[in-house]
Amino acid sequence: KPRALLPVRPLLLLLSIPFLSLLLLYGYSSSSAPPLPNAAAVRASPPNPHIRMRRGAAFRSYDDYLRHQLNKTLDPRLRRVWATRDWRRKVDAFARAFRALQAEGLLSNASRALCVGARLGQEVAALRLVGVPDAVGIDLAPAPPLVLRGDFHAQPFADGAFDFEFSNVFDHALYPDRFVAEIERTLRPGGVAVLHVAVHRRGDKYSANDLLDVDGLLALFRRSEVVRVSKVDAFGLDTEVVLHKI
Repeated sequence: KPRALLPVRPLLLLLSIPFLSLLLLYGYSSSSAPPLPNAAAVRASPPNPHIRMRRGAAFRSYDDYLRHQLNKTLDPRLRRVWATRDWRRKVDAFARAFRALQAEGLLSNASRALCVGARLGQEVAALRLVGVPDAVGIDLAPAPPLVLRGDFHAQPFADGAFDFEFSNVFDHALYPDRFVAEIERTLRPGGVAVLHVAVHRRGDKYSANDLLDVDGLLALFRRSEVVRVSKVDAFGLDTEVVLHKI
């Protein structure tokens, strides 16, 4: 039986008042985000002994870095796989993870949620599946209606806009400190951030950094407390980090 390239249910769920409110939030809060890094020159993040920046990530400009990341995000073959064969498998896996967070009281149906680096939006679809309607994703390439265009180094949202943020793309951050700072900026006090990361494992050729120790990630969070660090089996990522913004 022929399969649709994009799932119908998430599309219908997104056509709702909560999603429209997120679109308005996106449209009216872009000015709150800090400016993007200078396109003519790329600075290095402050040295962190627990995070190794890739030598191949020495880009001549920030635009070069963005083009490199978009090579993966816009790859037609990968997008076809993400939208068909991988879709249900990943939505189900993310839904299990989010239900566990709900059981711990870290995520509620009333949470305004953001998925950072969401590609086609499996994470967003999973949040809606478990009953969190105010969910949206950002990525360099938008994937309507689940994912808006946005750079995780300069999120296009106002301070304190979200109750919950999830990401599994920390290794793609050229500026790990800025990646984390943007999560903390857009997360409200009392909000929860959940990151899935690989520790001691090399990512693919599009990764900009390797996390050698989870302490390297935790040290970047200046306004949050650690809830827990635990093992997880999540598509090549082995550690789940949960933080609570003070």
